[in-house]
Amino acid sequence: MNKYLVLENYIGGKFVPCSKLMDSFNPSTGEVYCKVPDSGPEEVDAAVRAAKEAFPDWSAKSPAERSKVLNKLADLIEARLEEFVQAESKDQGKTITFARNVDIPRSAYNFRFFASSVLHHTNDCSQMDHMGCLNYTVRCPVGVAGLISPWNLPLYLLTWKIAPAVAAGNTVVAKPSEMTSVTAWMMCQLLEEAGFPPGVINVVFGTGPRAGDALVSHPDVPLISFTGSTATARLITERSAPYCKKLSLELGGKNPAIIFADADMEECISTTVRSSFSNQGEICLCSSRIFVERSIYPEFLARFVEAARRWKTGVPSDPSNDNGALISKEHLQKVKGYVALALEEGAQVHCGEGVDKLILPQQNAGGYFMLPTIISGVKDSSALMQEEIFGPVTCVTPFDEEEEVISRANGVRYGLSATVWSRDVGRVHRVARKLQAGLVWTNCWLVRDLNLPFGGMKNSGIGREGGKDSYHFFTEVKSITIKH
Repeated sequence: MNKYLVLENYIGGKFVPCSKLMDSFNPSTGEVYCKVPDSGPEEVDAAVRAAKEAFPDWSAKSPAERSKVLNKLADLIEARLEEFVQAESKDQGKTITFARNVDIPRSAYNFRFFASSVLHHTNDCSQMDHMGCLNYTVRCPVGVAGLISPWNLPLYLLTWKIAPAVAAGNTVVAKPSEMTSVTAWMMCQLLEEAGFPPGVINVVFGTGPRAGDALVSHPDVPLISFTGSTATARLITERSAPYCKKLSLELGGKNPAIIFADADMEECISTTVRSSFSNQGEICLCSSRIFVERSIYPEFLARFVEAARRWKTGVPSDPSNDNGALISKEHLQKVKGYVALALEEGAQVHCGEGVDKLILPQQNAGGYFMLPTIISGVKDSSALMQEEIFGPVTCVTPFDEEEEVISRANGVRYGLSATVWSRDVGRVHRVARKLQAGLVWTNCWLVRDLNLPFGGMKNSGIGREGGKDSYHFFTEVKSITIKH
């Protein structure tokens, strides 16, 4: 057992060993390297009790007091940045460069951002002088928040939930993905030093069907924030329904990139390679359907394929690599299955899977690697254009008219994000308004102001996250009328 890293749950300010453990794999080698608690209702119940007990004192603290603790935790994460970077890369399969530039700095910044924003909210007030009344609102923390985060951006998306929840005065029970639990466990080691009282943040490791289910159906957890698949969100909705819980669901995407003939081709190609393949394509915001105006389609496709071939896939610890390994063997097989389906349907694979050879060092031969893959000749009705693949696979297709491409872009059950490439300001505004997406980027991708709402339409989710939106979700509003 000693050769493995063994994680423990963090409940009521203490690390608590779990009697049941499960294997966690290093995606770049395919080998077990870590043992993760397989928690169930008992562990979740203990964590909820601890959170419930800590709530009165934590919620009574001023926003400024809570803000200080959040900033201290951000300092502690930044002081250990490189340890977190190495751990996230090894645990998730992402490149060391992506973890160093994106995941861990953003995780620390999530605490800083909400430590600041919680100090600046104001409430509503209205006068009814003819009745001698004054009305105003107050916002109160809700209680114990159940937070469930995914495996693609492990600490980044966990802290995106923990920070606003505790900043607003709630206590939390968090369940990270069982496939990527290490950085959450490392964060728990810093909570006491940061000044979090025992029970304010509890982390229970385990699977969705056991630990997740116990959390979402717990009668003492009035709100659930979940990021993950639409299928899991349906189960969460069903399990939480009897308790009328508040739900925030950030789900999948099948995001279109629309490229008009007047786009800046250079900028567009380099950004679209990034938006299609970053983090192995394992980001809910990745572009997976690329619509190109017919007059530039042949040139775009040739240059896009060329650029994708330069996007290096290999060992995550090599800083020169752009992509690392996919999360698991099962996920790799699923993603490759879509490429096989494309061939069956008569589509053309231009690069990547089955076309180019991936050369890996011997010790990484069992890793879950896949090259960036570009496919054309796919019908809009195909599973490749309708379902979230969540890997380094994107489909390219030509279009003729603006109205046609808007209709095709909207022709999926998802509505998370979209990108539009054009130098025509009027068109950019017009198309952005008509696209059914919670976020539309024009001539860029993944530029984020955390104050603004983040979330999707249709099957991409319920609710929004961001400065004000997260504060509203993690508080209850109360209207008070005083007659004087």
